[in-house]
Amino acid sequence: MPSQFLTVALEAAKNAEEIITAYYTDDIKVEMKEDETPVTLADRGAEKVIRETIKQAFPDHGFLGEEYGIEEGDSPYVWIIDPIDATKNYIRKIPIFGTQIALMKGDELILGVSNAPLLNELLYAEAGNGAFLNGKPIRVSDVEQTNEAMICHGGLNWFVENGTFPGIYNLINDTARSRGFGDFYMYHLLASARADAVVEAAISFWDIAAITVIVREAGGKVTDIQGQPVTRDTASLIATNGVLHSTVLNYFNGT
Repeated sequence: MPSQFLTVALEAAKNAEEIITAYYTDDIKVEMKEDETPVTLADRGAEKVIRETIKQAFPDHGFLGEEYGIEEGDSPYVWIIDPIDATKNYIRKIPIFGTQIALMKGDELILGVSNAPLLNELLYAEAGNGAFLNGKPIRVSDVEQTNEAMICHGGLNWFVENGTFPGIYNLINDTARSRGFGDFYMYHLLASARADAVVEAAISFWDIAAITVIVREAGGKVTDIQGQPVTRDTASLIATNGVLHSTVLNYFNGT
């Protein structure tokens, strides 16, 4: 049985989906935020309805969201929200976008929901209870060798700017297949054994909080690019099926 936390998170994701799909037209209004990233009415409306849905059930919980920032609560629980991960895809009518909802208790991530409505993929997980895709249990792959693996990656600019491009280049060169899906979708592939490793950088916590729980509960491993645990300050990520983790880390850490 899902917990009340998960039941409410899934309800919030579905409520957000209604808003996101309603605004998904040929006339999507776009504004630019101070950080020069785009935002739409769908982003803001979806985050509002997620917060409202959760507040009805848990009025003392806190929030950290991409569009409306921090809202302090009176409990150790904080919800992490990205109403539309891959807003740029959404704007350009590329159907790879999704809602990310995670729950932290103190410093521990305990729940993740990732809903991609146009892909018909709803992934979710709670700590200790496994990961699921559209209600069915999922598990990462058991691929052990990079030359048999599929690697997914985000944008490459960060690796160039931070001097780690040789690492990502060599990793891509050594794997059987690589694709730059970016954003949440590559973690969907990893958690369900359709890919074997993910490398991403220049990220915010709301981008990765939910999928961190999902990948872990599917049997994978998630750290930053130096191999450190995921925190609110994490800005780079390596996620793998677990078997390949140390191998992938070595490409970026000179061992």
